[in-house]
Amino acid sequence: MSPKTFISYSWTSESHREMVRNWADRLIADGVDVLLDQYDLKEGQDKNSFMERMVSDPSVTHVLMICDRGYAEKADARKAGVGTESQIISQEVYNRVEQSKFIPIVCEFSPDDVPYVPTFAKSRIWLNFSTPELANNNWEQLIRVLFGKPLLQKPAIGKPPAYVLQDSKVAANPAVSRFAAFKQALMQGRAGVSLYRNDFLDSCFEFADSFRVRVAPMSDNFAQNVLEVTEALVPIRDLITDWVLLESGTQNTKEFEDALNRVLERMLELKAKPRELTRWQEEWFEAHRLFVYQTFLYIVAALLRSERFSILREVFLSHYLLPDTEASDGRFDTFDAFYGYSDLLNSVLAPDGKKLLSPAAALIKRQATRQDLPFEAIMEAELFTLLAAALNEKARWYPQTLYYAGYARVFPFFLRATQRKHFQKLVIVFGIKSAEDLRNKVKEGFARMDVQSWTDFRFYADVSFWSKMNMDKLDTLS
Repeated sequence: MSPKTFISYSWTSESHREMVRNWADRLIADGVDVLLDQYDLKEGQDKNSFMERMVSDPSVTHVLMICDRGYAEKADARKAGVGTESQIISQEVYNRVEQSKFIPIVCEFSPDDVPYVPTFAKSRIWLNFSTPELANNNWEQLIRVLFGKPLLQKPAIGKPPAYVLQDSKVAANPAVSRFAAFKQALMQGRAGVSLYRNDFLDSCFEFADSFRVRVAPMSDNFAQNVLEVTEALVPIRDLITDWVLLESGTQNTKEFEDALNRVLERMLELKAKPRELTRWQEEWFEAHRLFVYQTFLYIVAALLRSERFSILREVFLSHYLLPDTEASDGRFDTFDAFYGYSDLLNSVLAPDGKKLLSPAAALIKRQATRQDLPFEAIMEAELFTLLAAALNEKARWYPQTLYYAGYARVFPFFLRATQRKHFQKLVIVFGIKSAEDLRNKVKEGFARMDVQSWTDFRFYADVSFWSKMNMDKLDTLS
């Protein structure tokens, strides 16, 4: 519905009246229903009654107060009981009406550069129409105000961060406030950003480390304990993901790459046996191994989202220093060291009498609470990781989340790579020569990993990794 607007002004001069009429005509041309005495006050009608009726009429959405020196002085005089010009709003009328209706349009400034506005309206935000140029510049703003369509729209209230929905132990996690401090330092370009980053990351790993098993568990239901620990670590997963999304969007690529490499190696320490343990069972470390597996996929998903393909290349090509307690025949491993699985969680996640194809995948799906990186993005990240494993002779990867991929799904990244400009992103990450070169290497990699023996994907999930990667159509459109 068109806004209905009454124009209140002073009959300062004939040229002023003509200017007001021109503005009224322009408003009408822009779809505003204008009420102006020059058009709507007929012979024989009461001028005072007309003005008060226009201002008080609930169908009138706005009142434009065209403020010059004459208007301000006469409005203030009417307050004292001596003003007579009927088109000028008095304080009495102003006070009787919803004041949000009134919009001061300033046409003149005092010698001290103070706008001429009636005393009772000085606190209101005004528009500057004091020159033809300013009137043109601010015209769109006026139209937007009248139609209730501001240029800047307040965003919808989002979903609360995961950490505020957790129990008090997680909400008190100092990593939350330290990430906020790091983010502020980074955005403001402060000196010593690396100190803020290190402080934040240290707090993440200290919090995660506090849940590691260092004495033999006494719980009768250790699987439930594993589930609870993974839930407690979701905020850390999200904070690390937020950090990757934030800093991967900056230009400081080398410093971020180095920091990310250190984070990934510290994640390997988390999933390893604590040094002080001399006797243990592997299942004691399952919660952190699942945390590392899940967080790695979120990091890959975040880098795909921010399109930092050169950094993804480093993630997949780097060799990661293993903790002392994990190193056996070598001190380094590929990215497949971040892989994790679960046997324990079937007892707490599977429906009664059922067996899950992958409790780890069920957990990741259950904990996929982010709107910016939904579970579909995590599946795509794991498919991308499977591709990286196929192209790396020393790596293996079993893509558990893809049990949920279904038959018809082709993931957006690979679908877009039908076009050459998007296929070039794969070239950046994997250094391949052509789509045919990629297809040949993927076939070799699938044979090396014996993908054809992964019968669960065919019999229960009906998943073809080749099709999911859109292999036959890559780089077929210019």
